[in-house]
Amino acid sequence: MNRFTPLLAFALAACLPVQFSNANGGMSSASSPGLADIQVIDRANGQALPIYRHNGELWVAGIPGHSYAVRLHNDAPGRILTVVSVDGVNAVTGESAAWNQRGYVLSYSGSYDVSGWRKTQEKVADFVFTSLEDSYAATTGRPHDVGVIGVAVFREKIPEPPVALTLSTPPARDESAGAAPAASAPASPVPAPSSEIQRSLKQQTPLAQALSSANQSLSRLGTGHGPSEYSYVGTTSFERAHAEPDFLVSIRYDRPETLVAMGVIPGTAHPRAFPDSAALGFVPDPPTRR
Repeated sequence: MNRFTPLLAFALAACLPVQFSNANGGMSSASSPGLADIQVIDRANGQALPIYRHNGELWVAGIPGHSYAVRLHNDAPGRILTVVSVDGVNAVTGESAAWNQRGYVLSYSGSYDVSGWRKTQEKVADFVFTSLEDSYAATTGRPHDVGVIGVAVFREKIPEPPVALTLSTPPARDESAGAAPAASAPASPVPAPSSEIQRSLKQQTPLAQALSSANQSLSRLGTGHGPSEYSYVGTTSFERAHAEPDFLVSIRYDRPETLVAMGVIPGTAHPRAFPDSAALGFVPDPPTRR
């Protein structure tokens, strides 16, 4: 649930280690103490998707057709800037994602659900789990990074205290001061040729390739450009304390069946043909009379 009006940052600007909230192997969030907390929310039920660590990577299981949101929470004493990418695409501008792009500014203790691709200051197009071929990144010619959510978090630069000066004449007025830099419009997207999508489908880890050979009917999961909904944000300026993020997290996602087959999340127990015949036996004695 959004608890305040977030702001979009127009200004450009030692990563901290990732820590987690543990819950029986699955983690409710990825966080950096004293800075930020990140969750992926399944909007169909309002629950945070468990985050699993496997071979040094973070994973969540998404259900095809379900909409989701990236929940951001500021634990820092001041404001932070969060640059959010989905499938390698900036969620605000639609550009191929980079750290120095626009994002969401959160004040102290502020939370915000990034629920879709930002279309205007009033609307977003929902994030929806879908097939790779139908993902927004693939349909705009960028299928190679489908299947990952990224958040880069920046602290705000603290201004230095002013120095008292004695001037004989007043300083000249700078008419250009205070102007916010204009945001450049992203280039028009070009649909991806089918050959590029097929090549991206083949660029999988050995575990994912083994799964594909076992079950050809499963397609990799991506994020689609869903229905439009109201989501207002304002604008502000933000000067970053560092050029590189103070906290950076990447969370990969795919279907539950895929993650079970890869060993990322535990699967259900195998069915047994004779569940009540675990051991051979004979007719038991009758109860002892008293």
